[in-house]
Amino acid sequence: MAGRSADDDDRSGTVVTPSAEFPPLDPAEVDALRRVGAQWRTGVPPALPVDPTLDRYRSRPAPGRFSRLAPIALFRPEPGGRGGRDGLVAAEPANRPDSRLGRRLGRVHRAVLGPPLTSAAVLHERMRKLVALPVLSSDLLSSVAYGPEALLTVLVLAGSGALGLALPLSAGLVLLMVTVGISYRQTIPAYPHGAGSYLVAGDNLGVGAGLTAAAGLMLDYVLTVSVSIAAGLHAITSALPGLTPFAVPLGVLVILLLLAGNLRGVRTAGNIFVLPTYAFVVAVLGLLVVGYLRAAGRGFAPVAPPVVPAAEGLGLLLVLRAFASGAVSMTGIEAVSNAVPAFRPTEWRNARTTLAWMVAMLVVLFAGLTLLIHLAGLVPRPDETLLSQLARVTFPTGPWYAVVQATTALILLLAANTAFNDFPRLLFFMARAGHAPRRFLHLGDRLAFGNGLVALSGTAIVVFVAFGGHTEKLIPLYAVGVFLAFTLSQSGMVVHWRRHRDAGWRRRALINGVGAVLSGLVLLTAAVAKFTEGAWVVVVAVPLLVLLFHRIHRHYRNLHAALALQPPPTGGGPGARPPSVAGDPGPPAAVPEHGPGSVEGEELPQELRHLVVVPVVRLNRASMRALAYAVSLGRPTLAVHLAPEDAEADRFREQWRAWGDHVRLETIVSPYRAVIGPLAHYLAALHAAAPELVLTVVVPAVVLRRPWHRLLHSRTEQRLRRALRALPGVVVTSIPVHVVE
Repeated sequence: MAGRSADDDDRSGTVVTPSAEFPPLDPAEVDALRRVGAQWRTGVPPALPVDPTLDRYRSRPAPGRFSRLAPIALFRPEPGGRGGRDGLVAAEPANRPDSRLGRRLGRVHRAVLGPPLTSAAVLHERMRKLVALPVLSSDLLSSVAYGPEALLTVLVLAGSGALGLALPLSAGLVLLMVTVGISYRQTIPAYPHGAGSYLVAGDNLGVGAGLTAAAGLMLDYVLTVSVSIAAGLHAITSALPGLTPFAVPLGVLVILLLLAGNLRGVRTAGNIFVLPTYAFVVAVLGLLVVGYLRAAGRGFAPVAPPVVPAAEGLGLLLVLRAFASGAVSMTGIEAVSNAVPAFRPTEWRNARTTLAWMVAMLVVLFAGLTLLIHLAGLVPRPDETLLSQLARVTFPTGPWYAVVQATTALILLLAANTAFNDFPRLLFFMARAGHAPRRFLHLGDRLAFGNGLVALSGTAIVVFVAFGGHTEKLIPLYAVGVFLAFTLSQSGMVVHWRRHRDAGWRRRALINGVGAVLSGLVLLTAAVAKFTEGAWVVVVAVPLLVLLFHRIHRHYRNLHAALALQPPPTGGGPGARPPSVAGDPGPPAAVPEHGPGSVEGEELPQELRHLVVVPVVRLNRASMRALAYAVSLGRPTLAVHLAPEDAEADRFREQWRAWGDHVRLETIVSPYRAVIGPLAHYLAALHAAAPELVLTVVVPAVVLRRPWHRLLHSRTEQRLRRALRALPGVVVTSIPVHVVE
């Protein structure tokens, strides 16, 4: 069953490590790198004027005027590095900003999120089963607080007489829960480093199926946050109606608190969510025990529900809608298979055990609550949740009603944490394959995927506010995305078993096949029956997201092709460069071929021909330093001055001659007084006249100590850099000039 080796999983890109942002070169690229390096002609490299290991300093260098941190204190040696060369390791103070504002923000950051963790701590930021259970099951278990109510809310449209169908429909949902749970239990050891629907469907059904599953899961995670927060606030307002007008701002505040908790890291977030989840389970179990004891006292005779007039006829479509609505109780069942790497070793074994516990608890709570609601004769009401009604009937006196409501509200609010755990991990895997922005590969200070967490929080807040925090408006959007992922994942596992044909593969394929069929039926039902109620949003959003993923991947593919090293030809040819100008190295052997989209293609030092350009506004210390730096490079240098009129141009040329005319000067009159545009176009014209040249533009940049002083100056250097960024073959170098006041 676990027939994949660790090497296989590493190759498939399922291992979560901080090094994922720095993918290694493939063998072809390494070969090209060797061939490019073999043709470099740089001569004997001069000795470095400073020891890069910082080991030659006899004493600690004193802090400079612009830096209060001694550079030597920020690094420590790392002897015995790979390749036999010692290296340096940046100490924790090296991460701290040097400005006063940056230090203050850093202290706030550390107070809220905690001190940074080293990359080696990623192995310790794992969860044991008793912590993983509440962290990953909060969404699944909390859904029993609104799943039965969602089912009955649809049935009651046909009148109170249709409520009897809740029991057979609930039995079907229990069968679906067990089947899908067993299916994912098989998936975990087959993909021991993470078995989300995106990976399983993409590995077995193709990239398109994987991206479709990912789109469904992303929508599901966003809705998980919105629905959980909305349901939790509904539980609070059921007990405290006075808080109803403040539901939306309270929901936004809770999402931000969840974001802060998860940014602190996996272990810290796990410790936050342990007690509320277990408290909810104990409270609901106590409710079930007391409720069934009361029902036993009357011989388990159901209480007649209040008469509710029918608003719709009882038909197959309504029954299917009710079944699809009740199926939202299964949201979150995939969480464990997504988060296998977050478990302590042996990861897949602990994950499989945790999933079994979760499904067992879900079946007991869902079936127990549905039957008890039926026995108590309760019907959905707009002003109070069914669970609140059941708690009032079961505990007419004493503090137990408040305990049930408090734990229910707390777990519903925290149930969104399942999405906070899985959404960033999904984006990590997608980014690793090039289907999502690379920034989602980054692990933050606390080894959490901060960019993914922020993206989830921002999107969930928008959805929550847009729907006014109403659970009944959000649930119709819920089932389509999650069951789309379920269907594709289970279908992919059928293909997986057929490919590998391990012992017992037919039985496993049959289980996953049944799960795929049942999930597909729920998906079809939800998409059709709830289309006009809001499911159309998901139906439209999924293909748009898939299209976006393809466009992102195409961009990264083209970028990689443009930047990939190409082995240069061994001899001269039609692409050989012309002889070099004075001061440049000799003629190159040949011009290498370059990948598609590549503009600048120089990969060998002897291929580069330089022209250094220095824009000069006025002759002062800043411009003199820029000119001195440019001339020290030993390359042809040109100074350029833009004047608003002829008189000023003549005056500047006189000053230039007074200086000594050490560098060729070109003056440009800009009668419309623009500077950046004419200069950028002039440089573009220079490059067009000699495309083989690399133009290095050296610009002086005045560095001001106080931030408010920057408002008193035009940021010409930044504007010029932005204007020249699109020009091929142009390099912008800024020479800082520090001003002391």
